[in-house]
Amino acid sequence: MTTKTSRTASKRNAFGGLVVDVAVPVGVYYLFKDGYGASTFMALALSSVVPAVRTVWCAVTERRANGLAVLILVVNVVSLLLSFVSGDPRLMLAKDSGVNSTIGIAILVSVALGRPMMTEGFKPFLVQGDPARLAAWERLAGGGAAGSGAFLRGERAFSVVWGVVLLAECVVRAVGAYTVPVDTMVWLGSVVLVGAMGLAFVVSRVIAAEPMARLLIAEVRAAEDAVRSEVGVAA
Repeated sequence: MTTKTSRTASKRNAFGGLVVDVAVPVGVYYLFKDGYGASTFMALALSSVVPAVRTVWCAVTERRANGLAVLILVVNVVSLLLSFVSGDPRLMLAKDSGVNSTIGIAILVSVALGRPMMTEGFKPFLVQGDPARLAAWERLAGGGAAGSGAFLRGERAFSVVWGVVLLAECVVRAVGAYTVPVDTMVWLGSVVLVGAMGLAFVVSRVIAAEPMARLLIAEVRAAEDAVRSEVGVAA
């Protein structure tokens, strides 16, 4: 029951995050531009406030430093300030692709350094709050289990997929920001983002998350078998 509840909560959090990061900014843009007659630049600026506030709120409530969350926050703040200085609405659209390209590059660099940045994001989905799974994860990630090699390759592959997809998405949105009408690109950019995230989710799940989950379950069972063997010998 606890596991099912935690999975349901995770799905709700993911859906809620998608709504805040995508649907709300688009809605705010059209509300202020068409409903209140705000300029394109001002509407775009206001539509960026909610995601920025959410990023800060999550960082404060989680009470721990998440490298990816901090990176997103810093890039968002810097790009938003630069956009305000320039006053260019197309730059406001392009800055979103700049954020994702920076994140994508950082993810790939983290893989090269042996510390895949996306690990903290998908680890809870595999561990599911289970102490046995957490212990198995630590053994696999630490190289102390039979499947450690494949597990670590999967961990790296997961981050590589997201890094590459974010860079590709960045190129598409950057080109669109300067070639597609602003009003169209506001919603089209969100479609591209959602599509890219969906692609990254499916590919990373197939080639990395699912194989890692199988290794994790196998390690948990191996540990349980070892305990039973010890108990049998002692008896």
